[in-house]
Amino acid sequence: MEKIPVTLTTHYKEKPAGPDIPFGVIMTDHMFLMNYDQEHGWHDGRIVPYAPFQIDPACMVLHYAQEIFEGMKAYRDAEGKIRLFRPEENFKRMNNSCIRMSIPEIDVDYCVEAVKQLVTLEKDWVPSAPNTSLYIRPFIFATDNHIGVHASHTYLFAVILSPVGPYYATGLAPVNIMIEQDDVRAVRGGTGFTKCGGNYAASLRAGERAEEKGFSQVLWLDGVERKYIEEVGAMNVLFKINGKIVTPELNGSILPGITRKSCLQILRDKGFEVEERKISVDELIGAAQDGSLEEAFGSGTAAVISPIGELSYGGKDYVVSGGKIGPVAQDLYDTLTGIQWGRVEDPYGWSHVIC
Repeated sequence: MEKIPVTLTTHYKEKPAGPDIPFGVIMTDHMFLMNYDQEHGWHDGRIVPYAPFQIDPACMVLHYAQEIFEGMKAYRDAEGKIRLFRPEENFKRMNNSCIRMSIPEIDVDYCVEAVKQLVTLEKDWVPSAPNTSLYIRPFIFATDNHIGVHASHTYLFAVILSPVGPYYATGLAPVNIMIEQDDVRAVRGGTGFTKCGGNYAASLRAGERAEEKGFSQVLWLDGVERKYIEEVGAMNVLFKINGKIVTPELNGSILPGITRKSCLQILRDKGFEVEERKISVDELIGAAQDGSLEEAFGSGTAAVISPIGELSYGGKDYVVSGGKIGPVAQDLYDTLTGIQWGRVEDPYGWSHVIC
């Protein structure tokens, strides 16, 4: 592929040092942009200095929320090389979001290459301290200036980069989770399987209520029967029950996580019996009460693995795995981060050295 045009900044920022980098606060010097219109399709891919967008007050994304995004990371290994983890999977998922949100699909290979070239340009921004990385945020939004409910005819695709430390300040320490009984995140037939901002906006109120009560995250139930487990916060969720790994099946209202997909592959290869099926809250609480719930943890790009040490439901609290990270969650975290940072063998070809 030919080299993407680059306009270099004239005002370089100071790069953060050390491991204590706040998540999602600091942006790098450059970003990738690409436009869409009906005559030219996706075109004019370019790398330019990071700068604010100028948006018309009538811009359709502000009124009708026609937008989607992704999240991935770049890692600096012990030899100083920069790695990506399964980037093609993110852009394949982005296309699924595009289809549901009536946004024109992107070229997966081109977008992966655009990320590679942008990260290579910004390689000095990839931190080297333990548990740090460069967060990569691709996103697309409608740009027609029009008040009226229909799909936009123009769009902007952008990729911005942010050096980050751990998503949770507590690192890999177990979190306490409240099972949400009032609000719902998504329903089948809606946008739950997409990565669109509306799904996250709909989760904020419940998250704030949980935080006020001293909980770290919300465990979501399905939006129809209000009895089946779906996701935890902004992550997929997995349980070890009676020696089996159980996770909610992808039913159209759950985001098909790339970390989830990777976890299930690793677990099956390690000999675990894995069940993707409906899990009722009654089954989960029953397992917590009788001790057959051995572990619970979330999985996602930002935190990788987030062990759950306590569940709260109906005003009662249930301790999981003695309030400590369990051996399966710890092994998954070590395996995944080992592959991502190039510390262990990668039998799957998931980790790509780009520079």
